Amino acid sequence: MQDIDQGRHPLLEGKRYLVTGGGRGLGGEISRMLAASGAHVIVADIDEALASQCAATLRESGAEATACGADVSDPMAVQRLFADIARGGGRLDGLINNAAIDITLPVEEVDTEQWRRVLMVNLYGPYLLAHAAVPLMKAQGGGHIVNIASTASKRAWPNASAYHATKWGVLGFSHALHAELRPHRIKVSAVVAGGMRTPFLLDRFPDIDTSTLQDPANVARAVRFVLTQPEETVIPEVMVLPMKETSWP
Repeated sequence: MQDIDQGRHPLLEGKRYLVTGGGRGLGGEISRMLAASGAHVIVADIDEALASQCAATLRESGAEATACGADVSDPMAVQRLFADIARGGGRLDGLINNAAIDITLPVEEVDTEQWRRVLMVNLYGPYLLAHAAVPLMKAQGGGHIVNIASTASKRAWPNASAYHATKWGVLGFSHALHAELRPHRIKVSAVVAGGMRTPFLLDRFPDIDTSTLQDPANVARAVRFVLTQPEETVIPEVMVLPMKETSWP
């Protein structure tokens, strides 16, 4: 893989990519990576201020970036987002379904609304985005959907039932789309990410051993790698783990 900071890539330059949860953490690194490669990045985040800050930073570096606030679990918000994309030129070369949340509690302590919210953001959200993106990609003759999964889609640990259920679902959804959309020249890839030094973990677990985690830029490089395969090649799934990953053998 080329380094994230090596500059523009001929297979990404001039393309338009939508990154959900793009304001910070892994989403922010993916947005930066794509922008540095010459792509126009649409940074979407439920926190519009974070999205705007990220996009502004990318523009200051000479990249093309726009921002939008969007709750990926809200069908109307997704419709508005794609209406904005249509007004901005219509083409969408890639969708990175990165937005996700978690609740860490025993199943009997997770109230129904908490469980539903994780399901809606982590699984229903990727469906809503794909549902809106696929007609555009079919009409333009192709595209690429990247779904950010997790080692939580491969094995389980206690007190994370909602997160596991959604991430196993995302991985299955990704492989189903891979099979369904290949005849339409739409690639679908799942990036199974191990633990990262991002607010997703650090804000919730301040005592976590950060030496067991990886730089999110390393996972962003993997996203860039799957997006830059030749037209005749697709990577349906790739796993990116820190060397000291504790959730995988």
